[in-house]
Amino acid sequence: MQKLKSKSFNDIYDSDSFYNLEQAIEIVKKASSVKFDESVDLAINLNVDPRHAEENIRVSTSLPKGTGKKVVLLVLAQGEKVQEALDAGADYCGNKEYLDKIKSGWVDVDKIIATPDMMAELGKLGKILGPKGLMPNPKSGTVTTDVAKAVSDQKSGMVELRVEKTGIIHTVCGKVSFDNKDLLDNIKQIYNTLLKSRPPSVKGQFLEKISISSSMGPGVKVNINSIG
Repeated sequence: MQKLKSKSFNDIYDSDSFYNLEQAIEIVKKASSVKFDESVDLAINLNVDPRHAEENIRVSTSLPKGTGKKVVLLVLAQGEKVQEALDAGADYCGNKEYLDKIKSGWVDVDKIIATPDMMAELGKLGKILGPKGLMPNPKSGTVTTDVAKAVSDQKSGMVELRVEKTGIIHTVCGKVSFDNKDLLDNIKQIYNTLLKSRPPSVKGQFLEKISISSSMGPGVKVNINSIG
């Protein structure tokens, strides 16, 4: 890896080439030239047809080294669950007052967690929350009675792996400032979570392509066999 650092970016990067994961991480970090701490992102092409329910992948996993991002959380709950959520670290928690704010266009949060009894009212706001990816869902652990655990999970680095219509999953896996090993650990966690989520209907290779990039940098193709 020291050898890579001694070369210029153009010497070590070819957009058509595949790199082992350790090399790809190093290239992404070397490509970062902006003055802020960029996110490091993965694009994962799956051999699935999301139109089929069992192939419409949507799972969550906690990254062992976190995401490096402060997650602003709203919890929609009632009664004692409100204090539970606030004690666990929720940024906002309540019920009708926040439903009204959302109706008025307020969505200044990264995630919304809801108890099951709030979903009937929250479901009416699908046109606002759905396009922004903020609608709570049991599959992602954001519809639950255990609000304290859900808040803790989201704050500590939970990511949702949700396949898009094109069969691609986009997810954050850390920051450029992370140690290489920390990024490696996070990526392996995402990789293993997806392998365990392989639908029985999928024939052939499940994970077809993986590329890694910083938020402002080029995508670096990863040799999938180097991840396991």
